[in-house]
Amino acid sequence: MNLSRLEVMGLAASLVVMGATGCSTKNYVRTQTAPLVTHTDQLDAKTAENNQQIHAVDDRAQAGIKQAQGAADSANQNAQAASKSAGDAETAANDAVHRADSLDSVVKGLDNYKQMADVSVTFGFDKAVLTKDDKGQLDTFAAQLGSQKSYILEVTGGTDSTGSAQYNYDLSQRRADAVVQYLATKYGVAAHRFYLIGIGKDKEVAPNTTAEGRKQNRRVEIQQFTNTGTDQPAQTASNQTGGR
Repeated sequence: MNLSRLEVMGLAASLVVMGATGCSTKNYVRTQTAPLVTHTDQLDAKTAENNQQIHAVDDRAQAGIKQAQGAADSANQNAQAASKSAGDAETAANDAVHRADSLDSVVKGLDNYKQMADVSVTFGFDKAVLTKDDKGQLDTFAAQLGSQKSYILEVTGGTDSTGSAQYNYDLSQRRADAVVQYLATKYGVAAHRFYLIGIGKDKEVAPNTTAEGRKQNRRVEIQQFTNTGTDQPAQTASNQTGGR
């Protein structure tokens, strides 16, 4: 088939137009989709960054939880150890000396325990410290203990009527403890020989209405009971110096 020159030129022009149109369409598509691709890439990067931050926060939180748990466990162990130490100390203290309610079963139930000696020392107002004179009286009392083989010491602490009942119970106990510590430390009196009684202001030996009476009530009385099997006259050493 033979085409005229004019037809050939028309066909060529059509091809040019079609090529130009195709290029324009591709450029348009590329122009419109490029921002979307860029935005999608940015979202992916932001998502990845957020995931990293979330993991980092979670790691720090887990580390903090572990650290807090470790501190709590350590504090709990320390508390348990302290409680055990306190319990051991209390047990040791109770084992070291007997208290008031156990004296009757030891002494009064045994006819052959007899009071052999006694001494009384007094304290300053609201004090539980032995004076020089107090120690002298205890020295005289303790001198004759060396020859005794089977004895116990009843140590009774008292106060005057000043202050609350509970405070005076505690104060009378501290005064009795001061006497026990002195005799145990200086003369080696075994702890199991002591029977301590803190009576506070419950039992007065003199009226609390006078200064002299209150002074006499601020005292610790020590009585020695010996298992001799025979009656012996009691020996007495007393001190009324010092003065709650």
